[in-house]
Amino acid sequence: MRPRSVQRQPGIVGAVMRLAGTVPPGGGAVVMGVGIVSIDLHLAGAEALSRVLLGIAAAAWVLLGLLLTARLVGDRPRFAAEARLPASLTGVAGTAVLGTRLALLGWSGAGLVLLAVAGLLWPALLGGVLRHWVTPTVGVSFMATVSTESLAVLLAVLSLATRTGWAVVLAVVLLAMGTGIYATVVARFDLHQLVRGRGDHWVAGGALAICALACGTVTLAARDLHLLGGGAALRGATAALWIAAVAWLPLLVATELVSRRVLYDTRRWATVFPVGMYAACSFVAGSAIGWRGLIDFARVWSWVALAVSAVVLLAMLWQPIPLLRTGSARSPRTAGEPAES
Repeated sequence: MRPRSVQRQPGIVGAVMRLAGTVPPGGGAVVMGVGIVSIDLHLAGAEALSRVLLGIAAAAWVLLGLLLTARLVGDRPRFAAEARLPASLTGVAGTAVLGTRLALLGWSGAGLVLLAVAGLLWPALLGGVLRHWVTPTVGVSFMATVSTESLAVLLAVLSLATRTGWAVVLAVVLLAMGTGIYATVVARFDLHQLVRGRGDHWVAGGALAICALACGTVTLAARDLHLLGGGAALRGATAALWIAAVAWLPLLVATELVSRRVLYDTRRWATVFPVGMYAACSFVAGSAIGWRGLIDFARVWSWVALAVSAVVLLAMLWQPIPLLRTGSARSPRTAGEPAES
């Protein structure tokens, strides 16, 4: 049976369904990008500006949740098809990043609720993604790692806030799992994406950066809670992951300059997140292993991340929005769709 077309829905209902139809599979990258820059600014001491970005990330999360629920009700076949794309895991990571920022604000209850939401979405979506895995891999394929590590980060942050030892142990399991997934994905990564990609290629480095962030956060939690030998072994792993992540940065910047990707694409939010993640992981890794220079780098790079997020946000808002006067429910090409692969 042919699914109902959003064109036939009248009035406000039709407008909502058409708006829901334009949300790309990787829409959660907006929450990821804005949320991680909010964390950067919090760690850099710019709390007022950080909270402004937190408000934007929270509003985007609520709006995306409502629109995706509307799509689930009105166009279930498309919802099911897009849930099998790696880009769908941006919803898990965005939820976990938002939960982490709220936990850092002292709202542990809200962080626990978002951990529960992300924890339920993660296995449901990851299973479908892995069953429909495509090689060679592209930037968005690394979302399998990012979503896993985002849960590890949130668990570690909540363990510090609630003094819960089991959360540290579970975070270590997810850290190891995410790092293993990264090794599998990067071995099959199409390096041509560095010049042909539309923004999500940055996640090749950003995924390692969130591994470093997760390892550093777990190290701090283990040290504070006197677990896992005080995190001594984890400190070395944090340093190794940070070095490996930063090794991607010159290549990513160089290919960005050569390729001249100046037009807006939704996948550009998958650039914002890794840029912000480099600052966040440097703050935490610097604290975990005692390298003061990493924290100095992170303070400067936080403002780079803010500038990149501002440019992408303005570019997104500049796009024409014919959502309420057109019948088309086709979404723009975005992260997770096979246009680049």
